[in-house]
Amino acid sequence: MEIGERPTTEARERFLLELDEIRLRLSPQEEEAIRRTLAQRVLFTTVESMSQWIVNWARGNSLFPLTFGLACCAIEQMATGGPRFDMARFGYEVFRPSPRQSDLIVIAGTLTKKMAPVVRQLWEQMAQPKWAIAMGACASTGGMYNSFAVVQGADWIIPIDVYVPGCPPRPESLLYGFLKLAAKIRKEKGRLYPWIK
Repeated sequence: MEIGERPTTEARERFLLELDEIRLRLSPQEEEAIRRTLAQRVLFTTVESMSQWIVNWARGNSLFPLTFGLACCAIEQMATGGPRFDMARFGYEVFRPSPRQSDLIVIAGTLTKKMAPVVRQLWEQMAQPKWAIAMGACASTGGMYNSFAVVQGADWIIPIDVYVPGCPPRPESLLYGFLKLAAKIRKEKGRLYPWIK
């Protein structure tokens, strides 16, 4: 058979028989080794799962935090945005002035019961999908303020995705919280737009 010619039916049958013989000669261990090699080196996916991965990757690497601070943790949050810690290398440097332009709220500081309705309103004004970070002991658990005026954890008001411990946490801790949130966003499964019913 010359190059460019279509194989005859007999040649095709012969080729298929040779393939069957080769496959029959493989031991189960060899077949398992081939399967493992394919699983390690070949990506099997669907268009939907790949598009979900791309969207989650983009969401996790381009968070827009809301310009919002309650107490001393906000000073550390501002330091995180400065040149020494350089949030820009992770894609989080754009602190947005409006909740409608943000997809992340960082509760940085002591959340009082007087401020809780404002935080809830800001949360409700944010567009979907949205995430929240509780920064510091006061935002996470009420901290040292076990009193009638302080909310004992921001999760009583809004759902929190990542807790950053400390009093106040260092800027490195907040950056680590951002990275943990990005990893959590990348692992999200389900529909591309879960807020659309």
